[in-house]
Amino acid sequence: MTMTNESGLSGKVLVVTGAAGDLGIAVVRAAVTRGAHVLAVDLDEHALNRISAIDRTSDSIVATTVADVSEESHCARYVAEAVDRWGRIDCFFNNAGIEGPVASIDRLAVKDFDRVMAVNVRGAFLGMKHVLPVMLRGGSIVNTASTAGTVGGGGLAAYVASKHAVIGLTKTAALEVAERGIRVNALCPGRISGRMMSRIDSSSDALAATGAASTRPDIPLGRYATPEEVAATAIFLLSDHSSYTTGSSYFVDGGRTIG
Repeated sequence: MTMTNESGLSGKVLVVTGAAGDLGIAVVRAAVTRGAHVLAVDLDEHALNRISAIDRTSDSIVATTVADVSEESHCARYVAEAVDRWGRIDCFFNNAGIEGPVASIDRLAVKDFDRVMAVNVRGAFLGMKHVLPVMLRGGSIVNTASTAGTVGGGGLAAYVASKHAVIGLTKTAALEVAERGIRVNALCPGRISGRMMSRIDSSSDALAATGAASTRPDIPLGRYATPEEVAATAIFLLSDHSSYTTGSSYFVDGGRTIG
């Protein structure tokens, strides 16, 4: 099947980190249906096998690689793999992230705080550091932040701090590469149905026992998002359809941050 670039992604080379998670898989699947070539990156080799089950169009190629985004050598390697295979990187979904333990600040272990920051912040930084030199004019980077990048959240100090930092990195990178015609935006999902939210929700009773606030915020639309709903916004930002958008934070949260 020959695809036109009406999708804004056809024939483009896309690297996705955190590709084996619920949102990562949804973005890979959506990109493939639009004719993109995708390198799917994740630390979990077994979970990456889920990528192999994604139907591929004849115009698309999907490859996988195992990497720890907090390690610079791993980031340099996955970028090199994409360039060796396709000669360039057009789009980068800088998505890898972890939530860490749900615990109040006084009970959060330093090693757990450091690991969240290493994956969510250093990983985002290292990804851009190595992708940007090989990205051509017109490229697009989408960093996965969160509504937690703009508000607090009891029991999630490391995660909240890391996502605030991702938004700061996004704004800085957008300023630095605008002259090259490269766009950098942040995706800020609210609560998404899947593994991460299931784990956070299951920890809420334990957190409440510490005396920390654990009130669930209201969602005006009355439900969690599906990964596919959030992926749709990521695909828009990665594609040519968002050609005049940079340095912005896009909220997909069912109205949670209205006011």
